[in-house]
Amino acid sequence: MATSDEIPHDPALPYVDPLGDPFLRTRFALPTRPGTFLRRARLADHLDRSAATPLVMVNGAAGAGKTLLVADWAADLAQPVAWLTLDAAIQGPGMFWAHLLQALRAGGVRLPAGIGFPADGSRVDDTLLVRLAAQLSGGGTPVTVVIDDYDRAGADISEQLAFVLHHARPGMRLVLVTRTEPLLPLHRYRAAGEMTEIRDAELAFTPEEAGALLELHGLHLTGDAARALVDRTRGWAAGLRLCALAARQSPDPQVYLKEFEAGHSTIADFLLAEVLRRQTPQTQDLLLRVSVLERFCADLANTLTGRTDAAPILAGLHRENAFVEDLGHAWYRLHPLFREILRVHLRERCPGLEPELHRRAAHWLRRSGALAEMLTHGAAAGDWEFTAHALVDDLAIGQLFTGLRSDDLTELFAGMEPGTTSSAAELVRAARDLARHDLDHGLAHLRHAEQQLTAGDDRAPAAARLSCALLEALAARLSGSPRRAELAARTAREVQGEIPAHLLDQHPELPALLLTHVGSTRVWAGHFDEARATLKAVAGDGGHASTAVARQESLGHLALIDYLNGWPGRAERHAFAAMTTSDRSGLPEISGAGLGRLVAAAVAVDRCELRHAQHLIDQTPDPATLDPVTAAGRSIAVARLLLARGRVRAAVAAADAAVATDVGSPWAESQAALIASAAHLAEGRPEAAAEVLRELADGDPACAVGQARAHLAAGDRLTAVGVLDTIAAAGHVGPAVRVRATLVRAEARHLEGDAAAARRLLADALLAARRDRLRLPFKEAGPWIEPYLRTGPLQQLAAGWLLPGGETREPEPEPAPVLVEQLSGRERDVLIRLAQMMSTEQIAADLFVSVNTVKTHIKSAYRKLAVNRRHDAVQRARELGLL
Repeated sequence: MATSDEIPHDPALPYVDPLGDPFLRTRFALPTRPGTFLRRARLADHLDRSAATPLVMVNGAAGAGKTLLVADWAADLAQPVAWLTLDAAIQGPGMFWAHLLQALRAGGVRLPAGIGFPADGSRVDDTLLVRLAAQLSGGGTPVTVVIDDYDRAGADISEQLAFVLHHARPGMRLVLVTRTEPLLPLHRYRAAGEMTEIRDAELAFTPEEAGALLELHGLHLTGDAARALVDRTRGWAAGLRLCALAARQSPDPQVYLKEFEAGHSTIADFLLAEVLRRQTPQTQDLLLRVSVLERFCADLANTLTGRTDAAPILAGLHRENAFVEDLGHAWYRLHPLFREILRVHLRERCPGLEPELHRRAAHWLRRSGALAEMLTHGAAAGDWEFTAHALVDDLAIGQLFTGLRSDDLTELFAGMEPGTTSSAAELVRAARDLARHDLDHGLAHLRHAEQQLTAGDDRAPAAARLSCALLEALAARLSGSPRRAELAARTAREVQGEIPAHLLDQHPELPALLLTHVGSTRVWAGHFDEARATLKAVAGDGGHASTAVARQESLGHLALIDYLNGWPGRAERHAFAAMTTSDRSGLPEISGAGLGRLVAAAVAVDRCELRHAQHLIDQTPDPATLDPVTAAGRSIAVARLLLARGRVRAAVAAADAAVATDVGSPWAESQAALIASAAHLAEGRPEAAAEVLRELADGDPACAVGQARAHLAAGDRLTAVGVLDTIAAAGHVGPAVRVRATLVRAEARHLEGDAAAARRLLADALLAARRDRLRLPFKEAGPWIEPYLRTGPLQQLAAGWLLPGGETREPEPEPAPVLVEQLSGRERDVLIRLAQMMSTEQIAADLFVSVNTVKTHIKSAYRKLAVNRRHDAVQRARELGLL
């Protein structure tokens, strides 16, 4: 559209408005687009598609980019454009229509003098509107009328404008640029498909658009950095531009864009001027007070203000696009930048009020059953007694272990003051310590809590006693005490009847964790049948996210039982289910997968897939942080891997790794003895190998096979076969044991010179091993087996999975880890503190930044290191020489 500074003027028409003031050209000129303006094709295309609709509404908050978007689009239109920007001086229908008539003439629309002109700024003659509508609909070139800042227009103007728009068709298309919903009959236009709408959500910049905008300002952001900036600003156009301008003045623009403090910035100046100061004192007070909340409803806002007027104020703020977002169901939230700025303003205007607001919010949320939010506000208020009691009374103490909010809760209660010594506070401390496997401190806090709960005459609350039982079961698991675990389980069963059913239903993680702890101690004690029944009840109990850790740990224990019983295929399936529970639950990687990985590693060793086994073992946590069952499982997997690699002494040392427990584990002892026996055999001491297993062979088929193999190596074939005969009738002996027993029998036949019987037995072993690809037993059998495997029938049975000599081609070594992208200096600072086991809150305090900033750095570092856990990040950083 061609434009000119000259406004076409008929000498017969007035140069002034109804108040006698001259028309200001700036009200009729398309706004100038700055050099850094970004034309967004998706929005321009949307406006282009609006040609068939007589009404277009671009509705968004202050600074959303509405005006420049429409101005850029209108500049390219072929037909005339009449632009009018409303301001505070254009008050009343007469003033509005006088300016609109002038806008039409400024846009090149020829209007006859007979249409008339408002003589009174406060009113307009209906005949003028009729004549105008008739003139526009008379078949000339259609005109696009754009009215910017239409939210300044009153209801009477909207009614008159609706009349003209309806009767001027098809000669007029109306584009309204507004912060609020205009008072036109929009429902009719929507129902008839005669309206195009662009709102805040569509006006928001995408990460790609934000990156392009910053490029125009000479700034270059990575995709992740652009996404983080858009997430913080919600794609708000003015916020992005102001950030870009400020970043250009910063010595380190990249760091500024990640860490800028909104409360003291040009963004704050903009929002305080354009939004906050336009409001009434009552509305300003409400906005400042609700800035302590992530989300709020009218009743909660009233609790913070002490008034009863929140509902209409919040509804009005949302209608006005005043950075109050409607979440549905009468709940709202503030735009994140606006909230940051308001909180800073609150602290400056009302110092000391913030803790009291948090306290009021915490008590309201407690009554409403919103525990998660209540805990945050209770902690922020410093009301630790109230906060700890809420966690315990709601049976939510299990959330410290579930992986859903465990890190957040641990950080939240890390600030609990030492002087808070109630039973609930001690239970929370005990849970926090036991979650870190700090048994000594955890038990000390647990005993303090129990003493307080039993000190009074009144019976302790059932929720506190059930929480105690859960923590007692975990402590029993960590200390390897089956008796204490069973006592805790019995106490829990007695207490559960006193707790309302709906409360138990809300926290399925508590009984799931309790059963998992009991099942683990039963595994440790070697009571596999009882353990399996308990663990299966947890593993098969639906897919609730809060029970994911318990299901994962239970599946890992079931995998271990299967492995110890000689069923590698079953063990692998349970291990894989454990390792994939996080993905199926939509959760980040959680620690319960450790035992599953270790079992999978042990199965990989039996298949001679040694590099894969090493990879799985490397992914498990430090042994010092493991419970006894998992620690013993790790010792077994590591020892078997070392033995398979010929590192005999190292294998024995790994198997003998001490696990401090109240009672020993029979299977852990048997597995260590098997490793020691295999080491004696490898070093040529068969008698010693047999002696190591002498007292264990009667109750453990695997030990019996190991002893038979040792007797055979010592030249005592009869004793070897006799030992094997004792387990021949044993039921449910898995293929891993059966294959090794069959190979010992085959070797005995071979030594007797009965080649036919040896081949027959070898065929049985191959058939039993093929399904699970058990290669290691054939490698352990020794060189005598190779000639047999080269014969036709046996070679066919071994084809495709077992190579001559029992070896297997291992995959090529994995390439050395590479860094996806260089870490920034601040990301390295955070990583160093992660390696020191500092919490997110401690890192934030140490670096003088916010917790959210630390989380952003951690997330970015994880992406660059291609990991998703703290432990993996530290390990990868060490491999790369960054630590």
